[in-house]
Amino acid sequence: METAKKEAAVTAPGKPFLMRLGIGLFGLGMLAVLAVFIMFAAGLENLPVWLSAAAGIITPLGLLLGLIALVREARAKK
Repeated sequence: METAKKEAAVTAPGKPFLMRLGIGLFGLGMLAVLAVFIMFAAGLENLPVWLSAAAGIITPLGLLLGLIALVREARAKK
């Protein structure tokens, strides 16, 4: 009886990998955006380029991957 519960838990569908990746990248990008705003509010003018690039690229990339995963999941259900 317990092995059947374990097997059901293992085979239960979760969020697709693309969705988890999108959520992770979006969260990381939002942290970069927050860091840029805090550093700018603190009076720093020469912010690191990599941090500004991460804020500008990773956030929309994560959003795009999440939306693609949602569309793929919706099409698979039809």
